[in-house]
Amino acid sequence: MSLKAQDIGEDDLIQRLLGKIPIVPTSLHTGPGDDCAVAPLDEDHWQLLKTDAIVESIHFFPTDEAKRVGWKAIARVVSDFAAMGGRPQWFLVTLGIPQSYSIEKLEQLYAGMGECLQSYGGSLCGGETTSIPAGGALMISIAATGWVKKSQLTLRSTAAQDDVIFVTGHLGGSLAGRHLDVTPRLLEAEWLTSRSFPSAMMDLSDGLARDLPRLAAASNLGYQLDLSSLPLHNGCSAAQALSDGEDYELLFTVNPDRIAQLKQQWSLEFPDTPITRVGTIVRIDESMQLKGGWDHFAAER
Repeated sequence: MSLKAQDIGEDDLIQRLLGKIPIVPTSLHTGPGDDCAVAPLDEDHWQLLKTDAIVESIHFFPTDEAKRVGWKAIARVVSDFAAMGGRPQWFLVTLGIPQSYSIEKLEQLYAGMGECLQSYGGSLCGGETTSIPAGGALMISIAATGWVKKSQLTLRSTAAQDDVIFVTGHLGGSLAGRHLDVTPRLLEAEWLTSRSFPSAMMDLSDGLARDLPRLAAASNLGYQLDLSSLPLHNGCSAAQALSDGEDYELLFTVNPDRIAQLKQQWSLEFPDTPITRVGTIVRIDESMQLKGGWDHFAAER
């Protein structure tokens, strides 16, 4: 009997598919496995490349306000640029549209995209539309390029043993209605990377229980998490913070010698956005094992 996507899960599926692709060109700085791909741009900058998609009834509900859905479609990509210490630039939008879909809702969708682009930078430069068979779901795919100063590029794979793990903001609650509340931490990430605070960084899109193990594994290390320290949205539990996903906060690691400096400067620069120490990077053989988080192909979600 042939394997199905739900039999192996999202991460293993991606690895199997990548195994069918030729070796990444040597001119590419960072290929699959980080928030963005990183390619040469000029003497002082790297180019960032990202694609992302949201699907009706998976990432948003048919009854959701279309303008907020459009904002989310763009903001998710902006969050990935932020996770690398970079900035967005050019955006391409592909829509898969059921033929009976409301034109008014599509116009509101684009209004939300436009508001997000105006708020965070970047310009729409093209795209594509295609029909979806009757009964299908609306699909929005975003492809974008951005840039980052070479001195500020931050990857998932560069954490060090004994680094301290931090998150910005608060976690949990997307499955209870916060799934459209996307605030990319673009300014915060630029501030952090311009001062070389993060040794490694990513954004939290699939939940801390899934994304922290990814960051640690990319660095060939493990992690210890203090569950009692998690910064929770009002009414949320630690389980929601670990597994709901779609927080779009920054997850980053810092050398312990720089923590006092980070906390002092951060509180002055971003008094309304907390950063919280939630754990430590350790050797693989000392690592705890988290379960949970969002997996598109899990048999049970």
